[in-house]
Amino acid sequence: MIGRIVEVADDRRHLFLHRGFMVVQDTDGERKELGQVPLDDIAAVIANAHGLSYTNNLLVALAERGAPFVLCAANHNAVGMLLPIDGNFEQSRRIEAQIAASQPVHKRLWAAVVRSKLEQQAAALEAAGAPTAPLTALVRKVKSGDPENIEAQGARRYWGLLFGEGFRRDQNGDGLNALLNYGYTVLRSATARAVIAAGLHPGIGLHHSNDNNAMRLVDDLMEPFRPTIDLKVWQLWRNGEQHVSPETKRALVRTLYDDMQSSAGATPVMVCMQKLATSIAQMYLGLRDKPDLPLPSLPLALAQSLQDE
Repeated sequence: MIGRIVEVADDRRHLFLHRGFMVVQDTDGERKELGQVPLDDIAAVIANAHGLSYTNNLLVALAERGAPFVLCAANHNAVGMLLPIDGNFEQSRRIEAQIAASQPVHKRLWAAVVRSKLEQQAAALEAAGAPTAPLTALVRKVKSGDPENIEAQGARRYWGLLFGEGFRRDQNGDGLNALLNYGYTVLRSATARAVIAAGLHPGIGLHHSNDNNAMRLVDDLMEPFRPTIDLKVWQLWRNGEQHVSPETKRALVRTLYDDMQSSAGATPVMVCMQKLATSIAQMYLGLRDKPDLPLPSLPLALAQSLQDE
């Protein structure tokens, strides 16, 4: 089972544990119960409101099940994430192998991630009816470790082709930027769950090196999946949706449950993330040579919906 991403976005809510369920309760008036979700069905909880309260027992139960609890700022970016200490029965062995991995291994992995991201960006542009050559031409230029920062060169071309030359990616911006922030927060929480479940340490990255970032590996591995969010935001924008709302949030979350092409055939995006993290753990242990990255394609349901419009 993939699991559900649950967002609590309304103020005056209290979350607590009761008989294997996360219960959401209104804190006003009669403190009515608003809903229950089985803990075993939860992939992540996103706390995206300012008037929330929650019990320690609930946080412990979520951590025991490997479900991240994500804290969001007003711009819909994740600013904190509660993760479990134990995530895999081979965790110690895998983290030791992760620490011992050589720099050339990390560089080869990062180059593979960058190539995959560029290919997925090109697929997003193709679906949006934009030229793909500026991105596909860069794929073969990526060298081990990406010393020429081809990833950044691709980003500069990509955003203008997808959203127009006037668009600038700004994490503190509203409109399209806020939609992207929210989509990436959902994506980041799902990637964090995959990394922990694979028995890897989220702070030991391939490329991201900010000393203040405890999620460096998570931010590395989510890169090839960002274009799935980008294209969904483009679709929402084309249909007149330019702001974060309950409807656009649901649309962005649903993207992670869509199938995309992988080495095993059509596979949900969240499962592709899990397969990638597990494959990297196996590489560190010397059990395989290449990461299990998604094939150059878009989520199938998203591609179909674009054709139907």
